[in-house]
Amino acid sequence: MRLCVFCGSSPGNDPIYLQAARDLGTALAKAGVELVYGGASVGLMGAVADAALAAGGHVIGVMPQSLFDKEIAHRGLSDLRVVGSMHERKALMAELADGFIALPGGIGTFEELFEVWTWAQLGYHGKPCALFNAGGFYDKLIDFLDDVVTKGFVKPPHRAMLIVEQEPEAMIRAVRAYEPPVVIKWIKTGEE
Repeated sequence: MRLCVFCGSSPGNDPIYLQAARDLGTALAKAGVELVYGGASVGLMGAVADAALAAGGHVIGVMPQSLFDKEIAHRGLSDLRVVGSMHERKALMAELADGFIALPGGIGTFEELFEVWTWAQLGYHGKPCALFNAGGFYDKLIDFLDDVVTKGFVKPPHRAMLIVEQEPEAMIRAVRAYEPPVVIKWIKTGEE
């Protein structure tokens, strides 16, 4: 199994985030799960990769040429793939992965997670999508998503597709156990 981890190129301002990245990287390697990620050597990205490698894991990084040229690429990966654009990066990461986990991060992390979750909701893939809620980082987002369900913009089964865990071993178990729902009609035509 290969899991794609989306996360910040920054470490954040609470050491719990770096520790969560390290814990997840170690747990993935120990569980025999390959890591696919954005290929950087910095922030949470570097931490999750370093931990997976240190625990004997296989790590695939995918980075656009423009970022590679800025010398932030991790040079010690099992496999580093350099692509032409961010679109190519996301497409290759999605193709390589059997599921997706978002550690804490910023706008890029959110965008990557929401894209693959949208694809799952539309039935383009049946891969699990998950939030690693380290230190309650995603609590307000989770509350917001639940409110969006209440307001009728997300169906409960689609919200339930997003796994939320705070411990790496529980996350790996939940992702492995994930069963995609039957894609439910998501647009009301007025005849229902």
